[in-house]
Amino acid sequence: MKMKKKSTIFFTLSVLIIAGLAYIGAFGLNLGDYRIKSFEQSITRGLDLQGGVSIVEEIQGKISKDTMSKTIELLNLRVNKLGVSETSVSSEGSKRIRIDVPGVYDKDSVAKTIGRTGQLRFVGPDNKTVLTGKDVKKASAYLSQDTQQPTIGLELNSSGTKKFADATSKFIGQKISIYMDKDVLSSPTVDSVINGGNAIITGSKSFEDAKRVANIINSGALPVTLKVVQSKTVGASLGASALPNSILAGEVAIAIIFFFMILVYRVPGLMADIALVLFTVLTLGAFVAVKVTLTLSGIAGLLLTIGMAVDANVLIFERFKEELRIGKTVRSAFNAGFHRAMSSIIDSNVTTIIAGVVLYALGSGEVKGFALTLVIGVIISMFTAITVTKHLLSWAIDMKLISKASHFGVSLERSSK
Repeated sequence: MKMKKKSTIFFTLSVLIIAGLAYIGAFGLNLGDYRIKSFEQSITRGLDLQGGVSIVEEIQGKISKDTMSKTIELLNLRVNKLGVSETSVSSEGSKRIRIDVPGVYDKDSVAKTIGRTGQLRFVGPDNKTVLTGKDVKKASAYLSQDTQQPTIGLELNSSGTKKFADATSKFIGQKISIYMDKDVLSSPTVDSVINGGNAIITGSKSFEDAKRVANIINSGALPVTLKVVQSKTVGASLGASALPNSILAGEVAIAIIFFFMILVYRVPGLMADIALVLFTVLTLGAFVAVKVTLTLSGIAGLLLTIGMAVDANVLIFERFKEELRIGKTVRSAFNAGFHRAMSSIIDSNVTTIIAGVVLYALGSGEVKGFALTLVIGVIISMFTAITVTKHLLSWAIDMKLISKASHFGVSLERSSK
């Protein structure tokens, strides 16, 4: 009786906690001034779910791992300065980099911003470089009050201030050309010595162009030359329709799985369904924690792991049935069934994890998204099947919710008495 009471308490608390976590995940929660966001608000969506621009750049020439890391870091700075949240910059293989910018649909503008090497140079009339981007502390774009023309203001650091003062003193009455890579941005004539640590660049075609150049200057020059090998735009309407359709498909699939488990395995199937709710909550929570960008392929990976979590429960329950049919008690069948199913569950999940890791290491954008969600889901499904389902069943047996073979879907006529 004492064991039954203890198990009842643990079982009830577990179900309430799982239900509470599911509610918070679905709707969020307000705690005074602090709000816990729902999964829908927290999970980053990929381009195929909200639309945007995707560009794959290839690095020209030989590179090292450090150079690749530095390039990705600088590209991250550039795309983040576009003012768009949830951008993604990731490597593909040894020489390619994928940049996904959601909510932006001008792929040419994005390509110009991220693809330029960004080497800023001030060149005197003697063709010698007097200043570089390293001498600039900060760049900003604005409209000139006098001419209303787009202008880039440069704030120079201490070394840049001295170099610019020396150059303007030397070249009074002559032109100093300002280059971005091989393009001449402007070639102003020096009227007087400039020693205040500021400079301006005029000649931008538009304010957006001036902002783009200022962002490139602020992020720094890339250590490599990039070439666009693939670019595409995903329309907002396509992305908007993809998400609700995917959610509906997932809800229908999960509902069918829940119904199937209860129909075939009765009370243990209900315990498995409760564990699957926790699995879904933990998996989506992990996506938020590790900042997974959810794509259609990622949703496919998630649904696959739900199926694998069910598969683990099916293995366990079928072992239970085998033990019950040879005349064991429910508790004995429970212990033996878990023990016999464990090696099969671990083997199948470990091989899937290995395959997922290989796919993530060698695959490209969509494949990586699928592989990452698959690996996360499989790891969590092992935990819920081996730990959560086991405890829920054990408590249910103590509470007499499961006390005979028919509760496992095994007919009394076929089970030993």
